[in-house]
Amino acid sequence: MKFRISTTQLITFSLLFVLFALPAICHAQPGFGDDTDDVPIDGGLSLLVAAGVGYGAKKLKERRSKNVE
Repeated sequence: MKFRISTTQLITFSLLFVLFALPAICHAQPGFGDDTDDVPIDGGLSLLVAAGVGYGAKKLKERRSKNVE
């Protein structure tokens, strides 16, 4: 008896393998020594993300208005 696998099953097994194997493969960098201070990246980064979202919304609005005309 031959075992046949469909395309859907192959994609499902591949995605499950990646989802389960990814945490085991990816590791965070090791911590620093006690003599260094950690620096938060909250202030400027959140402003840049907000500006990017606003710019993307503006471009999307312009593209939609251009397609209507």
